[in-house]
Amino acid sequence: MFTTLIVQPIFNLLVLVYALLPGHNFGLALIIFTIIIRLILWPLVKKQLHQAKAMREMQPEIKRIKKAAKGNRQKESQLLMELYKERGINPIGTFPILIIQFVILIGLYSGLRRVIENPHELISFAYPSLQHMSWMQSLAHDIHRFDNTLFGIVDLGKAALNSGGIYWPAMIIVAASAVAQYYQAKQLMPDDKEQRGLRDILKAANNGKQADQSEINAAVGRSTRYLLPGMIFLFTVNIPSALSLYWLTGGVVAYIQQAYILRQDEEEMEEIADKPGKSVKDIPEAEIVEPAKAAKNPKQGSKKAKRRRKQR
Repeated sequence: MFTTLIVQPIFNLLVLVYALLPGHNFGLALIIFTIIIRLILWPLVKKQLHQAKAMREMQPEIKRIKKAAKGNRQKESQLLMELYKERGINPIGTFPILIIQFVILIGLYSGLRRVIENPHELISFAYPSLQHMSWMQSLAHDIHRFDNTLFGIVDLGKAALNSGGIYWPAMIIVAASAVAQYYQAKQLMPDDKEQRGLRDILKAANNGKQADQSEINAAVGRSTRYLLPGMIFLFTVNIPSALSLYWLTGGVVAYIQQAYILRQDEEEMEEIADKPGKSVKDIPEAEIVEPAKAAKNPKQGSKKAKRRRKQR
């Protein structure tokens, strides 16, 4: 059932892109396929990014709620649920998109393994409507015409680490996919230099100082931006580089999508702030700058004013 409902449709979408693509380069077809998948998932990705951004900016309020609850877990949970309801946020709203992406990844991996182990699967595992396409019929007569490389440079069937040693073209793709994942995770994390690291929090706890749970969670979240890229590197270094290429392309596209969402939100807040008669309450995610802080950074205020004048 998984093969019929998940693996075969994903595989056939890739085959369709490959068959229609001029030049029929498998690596380029995989890149285009990844972009198509990210565009199809755009509505869910957009919702996920808004949820993640809202959760990130709610951390100060969550911290105040924890202090107000004074260890009363029931009261704390009630206040947190009221806050989530007020902001229209589902704490587990980011999981569906992660599950979908994981299923696509497993389906693509299963399909690619078929082609790598037996190129004839490119024909036999395709839908009958695709088998009748001109290029697919050419491959059926001569499967050696199938080029599973990226522009003739990287053999996508080889792993970065294999029995022959290190395959450097694939190793570059693997390393680049890990770097892309790092910057993708870093992009959504708040840049607060005053926040303590996990090591400092644990050191203070050993000295008898009680650590705030929200601060611990934030420190652990910052640590995952190094953990996840490392896991991706270890996972993809021993498998065909086609999957690493998919991960790299997906990471780059995701970074662009996140940058677009974050910039769009910032522009919307500036437009609301520029409208006459609007109060701070009308700005959904506005950052209130105290007069004392604003006086310390007059250049920052002048830069924002110049940018708004240019937009007008």
